[in-house]
Amino acid sequence: MGNKYLISIDQSTQGTKALLFSEKGELCVRTDLAHRQIVNEQGWVSHDGEEIYQNTMQVIRNALKLAKVSPEDVAGIGISNQRETAIMWDRETGQPLDHAVVWQCARAAKICERKEIQEMAEQVRLRTGLKLSPYFTAAKICWLLENAAGAGEKAKRHEVCHGTIDSYLVYRMTKGEVYATDYSNASRTQLFNIFALKWDEEICRAFGIDVDNLPEVRDSNSCFGYTDCEGLFARPVPIHAVMGDSHAALFGQNCRSDGKTKVTYGTGSSIMMNIGDTPILSRNGLVTSLAWGLNGRPEYVLEGNLNYTGAVISWLKDDVKLIGSAVETEALANEANQDDGLYLVPAFTGLGAPYWDSSARAAIIGMDRTTGKAELTRAALESIAYQITDIVRAMEKDSQKRIETLRVDGGPTKNRYLMQFQSDIAGSEVAISTIEELSGTGAAFMAGMAMGLWGEEIFDTINWKQVTPQMEEAVRERKFAGYKNAVGLVRTGE
Repeated sequence: MGNKYLISIDQSTQGTKALLFSEKGELCVRTDLAHRQIVNEQGWVSHDGEEIYQNTMQVIRNALKLAKVSPEDVAGIGISNQRETAIMWDRETGQPLDHAVVWQCARAAKICERKEIQEMAEQVRLRTGLKLSPYFTAAKICWLLENAAGAGEKAKRHEVCHGTIDSYLVYRMTKGEVYATDYSNASRTQLFNIFALKWDEEICRAFGIDVDNLPEVRDSNSCFGYTDCEGLFARPVPIHAVMGDSHAALFGQNCRSDGKTKVTYGTGSSIMMNIGDTPILSRNGLVTSLAWGLNGRPEYVLEGNLNYTGAVISWLKDDVKLIGSAVETEALANEANQDDGLYLVPAFTGLGAPYWDSSARAAIIGMDRTTGKAELTRAALESIAYQITDIVRAMEKDSQKRIETLRVDGGPTKNRYLMQFQSDIAGSEVAISTIEELSGTGAAFMAGMAMGLWGEEIFDTINWKQVTPQMEEAVRERKFAGYKNAVGLVRTGE
């Protein structure tokens, strides 16, 4: 018997990755394939489900070929996936009935404005932990049922399946034998009662969705069936972990106990705190979801999402053309006047958590004659840390817990100025992961633990670089108060 390997599929917004891990939990190879971003003249964002499935099969083949590993040596598969994106397919053939509606797409906004749904807005929040919004899967499924050709009639005959991308991949990979999702993905649909741990029939009816057409909800480390990956494996292998990507990153960061918090820095950011086995409904502008379900035990998270973190640097480079590359920002920020009262509030399309103010717009506040390229760059970098700290403080209020350490990942964590300022302004230690692929790693770690390939010692394979706060508390509070004042100005238009 050869070495045992585990494949993790990370199906994200831009593409699909296959990560091949050794029996020691070491990442051997990574292969990716991008899929089309289908954007029409109305700005609707779609994905081709068939393209995503075929790419998933291909990246698995490519990873094994690149690593020169025999399919016989693969023990199992884990899956992490883009969240909230809705897809609908034919129950018999497995073929998509229309393109998937991507999480970024707001085409279902008018559905959320319907009287019968608006009247349930508070109940939706109280039962699902989510603020009523077309961002989540519920309204997107409703849109597909009403607009995909023949979907409504098929749904009445229970001839359709609909859900998030994980449930579609599992269905296709198991040749229709398993129609299931996990707790983390179900909790992001706005259809799942996170207290009763079941699909909420009243909310489903409001969105015109038949509960019988939704997938079974399983523990995240369950066996989700067996797959031969279109004949690649002579002996079908188990799919033994499924999680939404942010949840998988939380697991990969080893934030498996109450109070542990992670930040993923990307185009936007996901800030997520494990709050244990008792859900807390936020009073401070956050949402509550299920982290995962493990061996019959669900755990919960508080979460805040930001649209403009890494995207602020892209704005500096691509739109304002103030810099040539993101690499320049660290040196420029260090050159800048460090205490000039300059703030950038990046509300380019409104403010998300914890404000939810779609009418707010971006502003640079506090400029004087000495403000230059370096100062503007510094303010842009600091705006990332201020936004994250705003959510961290909301989490501390909701949870009544002090966040001593922020575990962080993503490309912007390479910027030493940003990481030091993040630690300073949050007043927390920042632990930077040496692993970039934390969503895929989290799914792999969970699958391997479920299959007995490794135990909790697998988390010792992650190394951390520690950054500690250097800023005096009085300075921190003055700077943060200045940021909050700037946010107040863009919210009120003063």
